[in-house]
Amino acid sequence: MLRGMRNASKNWLGKTVMTVVMVVLIGSFAIWGIADIFKGYGKSTLARIGSTEISTEQFRQLFNDKLQQIGRQFGRPLTSDQARAFGVDRQVLQQVIAEAALDEDARRKGLGVSDAEVMRQIVNDPNFKGSTGTFDAPRFQQLIRSLGYSEQRYLAEQRKVSLRRQIAGTVTAGIEPPKTMIEALSRFQNEQRTIDFVKLEAAQAGTVDAPSPEALATYFEDHKTQFRAPEYRKIAFVAMTPEELAKWSVVTDDDAKKVFEARKDKLSTPEQRQISQIVFPTAEEAAAARARLNATFSFDDLAKERKLSPSDIDLGMVTKAGIIDPSVADAAFSLAPDGISQPVAGRFGVTLVKVGKIEPGTQPSYDSVAVQLKRDLAIERARAVVSDMHNKMEDERGGGANVIDAAKKLGLTSVTIDAVDRAGQGPNGKPVGGIPAGVDVVSQAFNSDVGVDNDALQVGGGYVWYDVLAVTPARDRTLDEVKDQAIARWRNDQITSRLRTKADEMAKKLSGGAKLADEAAAAGLKVETSAPFKRDASVPGLSAGVIQSVFRGAKEDAGQAPGATPAEWIVYRITDIIAPPVDMASDEVKKLKETLQRGQTDEQVAQYVTRLESQIGTSINEEAFAIATGAASNNN
Repeated sequence: MLRGMRNASKNWLGKTVMTVVMVVLIGSFAIWGIADIFKGYGKSTLARIGSTEISTEQFRQLFNDKLQQIGRQFGRPLTSDQARAFGVDRQVLQQVIAEAALDEDARRKGLGVSDAEVMRQIVNDPNFKGSTGTFDAPRFQQLIRSLGYSEQRYLAEQRKVSLRRQIAGTVTAGIEPPKTMIEALSRFQNEQRTIDFVKLEAAQAGTVDAPSPEALATYFEDHKTQFRAPEYRKIAFVAMTPEELAKWSVVTDDDAKKVFEARKDKLSTPEQRQISQIVFPTAEEAAAARARLNATFSFDDLAKERKLSPSDIDLGMVTKAGIIDPSVADAAFSLAPDGISQPVAGRFGVTLVKVGKIEPGTQPSYDSVAVQLKRDLAIERARAVVSDMHNKMEDERGGGANVIDAAKKLGLTSVTIDAVDRAGQGPNGKPVGGIPAGVDVVSQAFNSDVGVDNDALQVGGGYVWYDVLAVTPARDRTLDEVKDQAIARWRNDQITSRLRTKADEMAKKLSGGAKLADEAAAAGLKVETSAPFKRDASVPGLSAGVIQSVFRGAKEDAGQAPGATPAEWIVYRITDIIAPPVDMASDEVKKLKETLQRGQTDEQVAQYVTRLESQIGTSINEEAFAIATGAASNNN
């Protein structure tokens, strides 16, 4: 429809008609007030927890952020309709209300967090550490900006997070899983079993004659859906990414050396220093403390006196850029090893800074980084080409051209796949080659249709444009089309049935007291003995079904289960069960304990939040919620 509207508006008459249509549409919006498109939604409140309000726009932003996050994880966008079907809207609402309840609880309890503590948490956050493993201020600024935060807003949000952790820590203090539970789960996970077993294979099924035409016809009719031809689609696409274009780009040494000189600071490893700091509320208190430092009263003694732990004062090995407070950074990098600064008026208070070990920076040579530098430069240039070509491609598509015609006009290479099913396979049952990696073009094509103007898919900094050219509906195949496949499946089913019967008979004899060695010798089979294995193990030669069956029995029990292939069946006897002692000091048990403790603390916090919401009082504006999640537009 969109393409038809574009084509219709190419001449003066079409443009006049389209103008009239749009005026009528806009007029109808003005009369009926559809979605308040010109007025906006105002400052409506979506939810209220005590005195804390959550606005519709605030929730909408969080909801959209969640959709984008899920879309990045699955490699495809998630629509509002899909999100509501999966219950994502309610999950986000529950999370927002829980956080607001904790914020309200912290406010009522008068809890607070110092600026120095917030700064320490940010500096120690691994997300903000650069290649040197220390806090990287430019990376910090870049990441918070990409999330839509200013520095002050991020600090305020971190303060809330810290207060929520304080409350959660208090609520869950002392929670520890019972020793009996840990021991039981540890034994369950670490129990090992050993079996003697034999494999019944196709040879033990005997000769399987070809089916008669009547038997084959009956089998085919009973299993017709297994031979059904899936729906196929003919698609065309154009893929364009910076990495692909960069392969054909030539970067000279002169160009690379210019970039090397411009980026020397970024390519080098900056000087790092071991930094400790103590923050004081006033300059007078800081000056008095500095005056007391001498050969018998050290910086560490001062920290202990102020009841500060090493983690409270130690910033670790950091670069100058890794110190969030510029005044503290300047002071720290002007000191000699083991030097202590005079009081520094910093962003978060008056600070004394101590320098320990100093590691000088390094500067790489051009030759050591030339290859990577040329590749990076080629990709950067290619990104500009991709951006420019994207606009041109969109212009062509907007003008009504299909993918093939647009690619031909712009000198790009389009690819046409004559037939592909939902699984990415062709009519021969093999995967179709040439499909771009990193983006699910096939699934997108099956969500589209012939003639639909599809949005470009983003992949690796580039784009993939695609069209559905034709649809071949799913259909029932005739027996003549799949005769060889039907005979093969019939034969496999016959072998499986015979092996199952033989295995069942042998297992019953073993349960009645027969020896596995005697039964194996009579059938011409070899008895094998497994190594001890756990219930979640992958054992060579044994299927997951066999392992599950083994762990349902007792010692000396016999059983049978399907093998690793359709033409294989396993008959076994459990020869040993090992329940190892539980070592409470082992790393494995410690991890198990941590996992159980995490589950218990999460449950405790959830119960606390539920009680808070009830006590404080929670109200939800369902109309505003529907607007924020897009449900309101579907109801109009």
